[in-house]
Amino acid sequence: MQVIDDATAAEDPTPTEAATLHPPGQGPVPPAGEPYDWFRRGSLLLEQGNSAAAAELLSWASQAEPQARSIREALARAFYDSRRFDDSAREFGALAELAPDDDYVHFGLGLSLWRMRQFPDAAEHLAIAAAMRPDREAYGRALRQVRATLAARQEAGLSPVGSPEESAEFPTVTE
Repeated sequence: MQVIDDATAAEDPTPTEAATLHPPGQGPVPPAGEPYDWFRRGSLLLEQGNSAAAAELLSWASQAEPQARSIREALARAFYDSRRFDDSAREFGALAELAPDDDYVHFGLGLSLWRMRQFPDAAEHLAIAAAMRPDREAYGRALRQVRATLAARQEAGLSPVGSPEESAEFPTVTE
């Protein structure tokens, strides 16, 4: 989203840009349509692999409908796919409070925490997901990998919580 400042205010925006510009002294202008439209367009962008754009639309939808679990789940996935792991963990965490019996939410939260190198918390949520749905191979595989990481860290005398400077490869969130 583009923001107009005093230096660019005199420029004439194109019609497409005009919808995304902030009026002087005001906050962001919502996208065209209603929250359901934002959710549908954001979900389509997410399916097409454009997670950053999806996160923008889905953020608007989530602000308008904070109790809508489907919107918040799509937003959490968009954040995860955009490598915004703190935001992803926050959204999956809120969903876990709204629906503690949702295995996929615990899986997504576990993966987000894993990416943030919060291995003990990640293991906890992945274990919940795996216990709820033992038939989902991805849940068990992720849990085994996090537990192996914890064991290796303990054996090496490292903290169970990693630092941002460490690098590792992690899976993507999919259904």
